[in-house]
Amino acid sequence: MPLTETLPVTDTVAQWAVWGTTARVVVADPAALPAAHGLVVSQLRRVDDACNRFRPDSELSRLPGGRWTTVSDDLADLLAQALLAAERTDGDVDPTLGDAVSALGYDRPFAELPDVAGARACVVRRERPDWRAVELAGNRVRVPVPVRLDLGATAKAAAADRSAALVAERLGVGVLVALGGDVATAGSGDGWEVRVQDGPGEPAQVVQLPAGGALATSSTRSRRWRCGTRELHHVLDPRTLVPAEPVWRTVSVAAGSCAGANTASTAALVRGHAALPWLAGGGVSARLVTAAGDVLTTGRWPS
Repeated sequence: MPLTETLPVTDTVAQWAVWGTTARVVVADPAALPAAHGLVVSQLRRVDDACNRFRPDSELSRLPGGRWTTVSDDLADLLAQALLAAERTDGDVDPTLGDAVSALGYDRPFAELPDVAGARACVVRRERPDWRAVELAGNRVRVPVPVRLDLGATAKAAAADRSAALVAERLGVGVLVALGGDVATAGSGDGWEVRVQDGPGEPAQVVQLPAGGALATSSTRSRRWRCGTRELHHVLDPRTLVPAEPVWRTVSVAAGSCAGANTASTAALVRGHAALPWLAGGGVSARLVTAAGDVLTTGRWPS
């Protein structure tokens, strides 16, 4: 994934832990860093309050099933982006998998997961509503019973986009915001260099992102845990409700928004072998690493 967190922390960089990953803010002007850091922290707190599925007091966790509920602008926007991602990928990126991923053992923050999630059977219910059953009209939403929403596939990328745009608008400075593998930039400037790598010793590349560009990496190798005798990862196939076959180690996508890039990279993991022609046919700029470590690219992947 983009290993921005391996770069040195200088007077233009702020870095801290959030959501089980590393948040990093880089600004073109050192004088803007304290304010930029504060804006991003505030924005991430709003997203967390809206849709952290591990917090019983988040708006998402408090949504009642089966009836219309008025929600905040933040949650309405995040839900809209999640449903748009589902529509654009024919359901490959589905926000209604909260019950499924919890049943597989990922029912608390990743750092708190035990090495083995007990001896329970990791079985999920196959007959269940999908994203098309979630209704959203402005700030009103209705989620069918027994669906539990999980916006993890889209909310972090959306948070990166929102944070970068906010810093550029308020402070008038070029900025890069990286939340683990989700990278968004905004403001003026000559662009940014981002290192893309699966992990230490794995295939790596430094790419150029234009100002305002974004990059997202999805992986079948991160956030892995054991449930009974099975080793699992966090990207589920909505059709089988089990982790997608690890055809790809990682998929990185460059696009105009981090939310759009993350939608494509996540869907590619779910699609497996079919991802390569799908990305190429859509002109998507992507870098795919096979299980064997071979690197393939599509579109105008940054040089």
